[in-house]
Amino acid sequence: MTDRSQPTLLAVAHGSPDPRAEPVVRALVRLVRALRPSVRVELGHLESDRPLLGETLNRLHGSAVLVPLLFSRGYHVKHDIPGTLATVADRLRATVAGSLGPHPLLAEALHSRLVEAGYRPGSAVVLAAAGSRDPESAAGTRYTAAMLATRLGGVPVVPAYASASAPTVPQAVAALRARGHREVAVASCFVAPGRFAERCAEAAPGVVAAPLGSHPALARLLLHRYDQARAAWRAPALAATTG
Repeated sequence: MTDRSQPTLLAVAHGSPDPRAEPVVRALVRLVRALRPSVRVELGHLESDRPLLGETLNRLHGSAVLVPLLFSRGYHVKHDIPGTLATVADRLRATVAGSLGPHPLLAEALHSRLVEAGYRPGSAVVLAAAGSRDPESAAGTRYTAAMLATRLGGVPVVPAYASASAPTVPQAVAALRARGHREVAVASCFVAPGRFAERCAEAAPGVVAAPLGSHPALARLLLHRYDQARAAWRAPALAATTG
């Protein structure tokens, strides 16, 4: 049973014109609900799919934690989501959680999807991500790549991007082959199928992992970010009452 005293967890997806994307995101949201039945879990999209983030926010009351289904702190996390949230600040108490990555649970999900796709131990990996001009976003992706490399036993894992940043997946594959790596797999740092994920998959020379979708580690990561944001929210109030 939902505990109304707890903030709503509002998962914020990017949205995609690809019709395969929305069902995958909704499956992830359903898994999060099943893992934490005491918390109300809602969904909002930044673009393309319904409900849009603003529409979901307008239906909420009380308090909410917005958890971006995004893997690094780029423009959407820093500007788009807070900007939309500001439109309801007079009636909804809300905060924005951190992006999903980097985090060991993300590396776990990426590793698992690679194994499911037939990854051969020892193969080099290209970590395909959406890309951003924000240097903090790129740094986060590099950190995720390093964590995935550790899980894979120290093989090279090179970040590559579908847009806005370099290298592209073909460039990263070429660089790894120039270093003598004959087998190169592609890990997909995307929640759901879409234009960027497909573009990266098409450039894969061999094994290509599926988007993370409703992987259990990703669902646990959403809840972890929700819990982190709630704890940070409570800290100033506790300090005020005990100080």
